[in-house]
Amino acid sequence: MTRVLFIGQTPETVDFSDPALPPGFDAEKIRAGIAIGMSKLRERGWQADECMISPDDAGRATLEKQLASTNYDCVVIGGGMRLPPKGLVMFEIVVNLVHKAAPGAAIAFNTRPEDTAEAAARWVRG
Repeated sequence: MTRVLFIGQTPETVDFSDPALPPGFDAEKIRAGIAIGMSKLRERGWQADECMISPDDAGRATLEKQLASTNYDCVVIGGGMRLPPKGLVMFEIVVNLVHKAAPGAAIAFNTRPEDTAEAAARWVRG
């Protein structure tokens, strides 16, 4: 069975005042979008895991633990991890952790939480 991991920033830790973020975003809207994205992954018959992390060492540890728990065919890194410029270092940490801990997994990027399945589908078949 195809196994996909979605990595995103815990919505409650997002600085919604950052002008780099789309206006009108809030934690509730992000969580709703993630739920849709995860549902679409499962509709494809894939095992879908979600790993929401804080932008700090605790988030890094959470991701390391998740990546060590199983082998993934694809890891989708959410837009909230890479869009705000002040989050660049955390984004680099995430990409490097995935590269090291899941070397056989494709890495994909969504444009919004709802298109996570489409991002994964570019790299996995099944």
